[in-house]
Amino acid sequence: MTIKQQLLQICNQHVAQRITDYTNEIELIKESIESNDKGGSEGDDSGNGKLLNDLEKNMDFLNDARKTQEYLKQVRANLLTTTAALGSLVKTDSLQFFMSISVGKIDIADQVYYAISLQSPIGQLLQQKSTGDTFEFNGTKYTITDVV
Repeated sequence: MTIKQQLLQICNQHVAQRITDYTNEIELIKESIESNDKGGSEGDDSGNGKLLNDLEKNMDFLNDARKTQEYLKQVRANLLTTTAALGSLVKTDSLQFFMSISVGKIDIADQVYYAISLQSPIGQLLQQKSTGDTFEFNGTKYTITDVV
């Protein structure tokens, strides 16, 4: 398995875990709402109001995670291009970026990679850059040494 395939697999696992967590949280909230309804506490809807609000938030988070999962299907680990694009591994003189989704730091075989989205500030700076190009982020200047 190539490093890009491993990075993509970790990104997919990350999103799948988020989906599982939100789904479990939604089920817990639904159970709490049902038990409150059966408890017969007349006139005390403040508890259910907060639970319904939490339910709505978690459903929004779940929908976002599912959209991210669909977006990840567009990432091609076998992409070969000379310019940074979705699915590229961009190596700089000090950091390595996997252009996919925002997961953050990923350690593989004593190497550190950063999974970033194209929409992130650094992702926007990297788009269409190629080997030898430079860019500045947070006051640090980077030189691209390779785009895989």
